[in-house]
Amino acid sequence: MNMPFAENTRVRERRRDAPFFCAYHLGFKPGRRMNERRSETARWGAVYVDRYANHLMLCVVGILLLSVGDAIFTLKILTRGGEELNWFMAILIDESVNKFVAVKMSLTALALIMLVIHHNVRIVYTMRVRHVKYAILAGYSVLIGYELYLLNLAGEL
Repeated sequence: MNMPFAENTRVRERRRDAPFFCAYHLGFKPGRRMNERRSETARWGAVYVDRYANHLMLCVVGILLLSVGDAIFTLKILTRGGEELNWFMAILIDESVNKFVAVKMSLTALALIMLVIHHNVRIVYTMRVRHVKYAILAGYSVLIGYELYLLNLAGEL
């Protein structure tokens, strides 16, 4: 028994109906093959996620706590005759200690938010933003150690 072939109903000029500017062209809605979750094709080597690893949050909380410690130890060093080398923070301390602490914590928190959002962005080859966060944590740890050393020299500890 012979089956008749179905008539070809495909529209050959289907692209003519698309508007000149659409969400695909403006980059608001990526196509199926341009999804940012594909790590090998992601722009700047970044894969943005909705949920972050626990060790990342521990690093962020550690940086925030060390920043609080830095503010406290800086104020203690200043009362013992030390000098603030950061001119912006020195102006804030001269105006108000509360303003100094608020601005220091706000700047640290905003910077950390940006770093967390972009934690998978590749900076250079294999170095990513998350590595910068760990370097900041190590740097703050060294700074706290140095401030404790200065306070020990001043006889504060």
